[in-house]
Amino acid sequence: MTSKQRAYLKSLAMNITPVCQVGKSSVTPEVIESVREAIDKRELIKVSVLKNCLEDPKEIAEVLAERTRSQVVQVIGKKIVLFKQKKENSKIELPRP
Repeated sequence: MTSKQRAYLKSLAMNITPVCQVGKSSVTPEVIESVREAIDKRELIKVSVLKNCLEDPKEIAEVLAERTRSQVVQVIGKKIVLFKQKKENSKIELPRP
């Protein structure tokens, strides 16, 4: 992903609310499945890491991206933005590199 594409996705993510939360139990199979379903439906999602989670949000973002086959757009504080473009009927058109 180019920096131009990443900047575009960041601008889109500013206006969306988190759809999943990672809590004290950290990354569980249920959280992964929830993120997978949301990202397959929406392409661009925001995940919130709760205060009682002791793990680093950047590590959580990498694990979620790896297990859902998505890309980390950004991690700011305890908010994670993930992106996975659909093969067909994509709603988000990325700028050309």
